[in-house]
Amino acid sequence: MAGALSSPAMSLLTPISEIHTKNTKNFSFVKFKRHPHQIYCYPFHSTVPTSLSTFNQRFYRTTIANSSSVGSTEFVLEPGTSVKFPTGLSVPGCSDSLVLLGTGYREKVFAIIGVKVYAAGLYVSRSLVEKLNAWKGRQAAEIQNDSTLFSTLFEAPVEKSLQIVLVRDVDGKTFWGALDDAISPRIKSPIPVDESALSTFRITFQGRPLKQGTVILLTWVEPSKMLVSISSDGSPSAVDATIESINVASALFDAFLGDAPVSPPLKASVAKGLAILLK
Repeated sequence: MAGALSSPAMSLLTPISEIHTKNTKNFSFVKFKRHPHQIYCYPFHSTVPTSLSTFNQRFYRTTIANSSSVGSTEFVLEPGTSVKFPTGLSVPGCSDSLVLLGTGYREKVFAIIGVKVYAAGLYVSRSLVEKLNAWKGRQAAEIQNDSTLFSTLFEAPVEKSLQIVLVRDVDGKTFWGALDDAISPRIKSPIPVDESALSTFRITFQGRPLKQGTVILLTWVEPSKMLVSISSDGSPSAVDATIESINVASALFDAFLGDAPVSPPLKASVAKGLAILLK
């Protein structure tokens, strides 16, 4: 079963009774009794449909081994949390649908125990690859450690969105506090427009209960303009707040994809996705 997205310890010692399989046209889904909430997907083939655009053919190769199909929608399973991310997403305020580049999770340590708080997926415009031609042929490890590439990714005039899916209940004040702890230290000398943007950010989350499964979209429509969308019932369909500050927008991007990211798995996954797109 080569090409598994995620797999528990499976060996010749795994009883057949512990495994359930379901075959579809393109994939075999494997479910373990000991892991009732996790489904592992193994592709039967990796043929790339010739009808796809060059970008989508590369994107297809990025996700085909890590995806499952539900109806006509493809998903990627974030292995650390088992959260499913659609490979394409319509984001409030964006001019076109975005495609998934990588996934990861945020973990907080409480009393030396790591607790996963949310899963995250980075979505980008299909036009992104045109802005990164200078990095064609680079390996994932090179990309991951290249701060210039990620600065270019932020500055590129293309839409980008971070989808956050909570995997436990968190009150809005706590969630904002964690974001603020990541953003504020990255703004060395805040000016009034930055303070106003941070205030808008804070008000958007304070007093709002964020239940497990809540979806939050942090969207960069321009380097200096962000949109915040929140929904406790599926993907958000409206914009809840507009943040207009290049320093705040840049600090948030750096918090997730800079030299000291709050989610190392997300940055590593994005680097792998970029390496495939830039082949």
